[in-house]
Amino acid sequence: MTSSENPTPLYIAVAGTIGAGKSSLVKWLCQHYHLEPFYEPHEDNPYLEDFYRDMKRWAFQSQLFFLVRRFQHHRAMEQRAHAVVQDRTLYEDAEIFARHHRAVGNIDDRDWSTYESLYHSLRDELRAPDLMLYLRCPLETLRKRIKARGRAYEQEIPASYLRSLELLYDQWFEGYDRSPKLVIETDRLDYVTRLFDRAELVRALDRQLGAARPLLR
Repeated sequence: MTSSENPTPLYIAVAGTIGAGKSSLVKWLCQHYHLEPFYEPHEDNPYLEDFYRDMKRWAFQSQLFFLVRRFQHHRAMEQRAHAVVQDRTLYEDAEIFARHHRAVGNIDDRDWSTYESLYHSLRDELRAPDLMLYLRCPLETLRKRIKARGRAYEQEIPASYLRSLELLYDQWFEGYDRSPKLVIETDRLDYVTRLFDRAELVRALDRQLGAARPLLR
């Protein structure tokens, strides 16, 4: 456990669906609070392009890869002596993305049982964030952002898939109780370019982080 003489460095997690603005917020948090970033391992996933072409065939393999890689990221963060921020968490991999594929039949009963057992085992080994930030964003804004950033494998993502993720995110975050949490409406707050929005976000974060300030080192 953390002691007052040797506190565990701050750990902030940023949750949000595809195109919600997680990477931009992580970059800004690093600049403002001097955090070390851990970004989502998109480019490392050898199944991702196959997955977007044929979700039913590759959903289980892709989700297993993300689950294990995210666990490795969590473990690496726990070894850091400096405050960190994570772009998407292990919880989201299982509770939103894998759960969606289970619901629509892309992951069958046998594979889901294996996946869920592994998830629970890994989750219980990890330290929860000191603060969970959820970036909420309407579907139409998500689609515009996905188109603008131009990742080829994302351009054909069905709107029904994004809508399902949006609903699962809202349900998951409503019930999330492992740490303090804060919702950021990213279609309303432009913390990258608008000074007043940035100031509003800083005030909200400072209220949440007040008790954790000794961990910012």
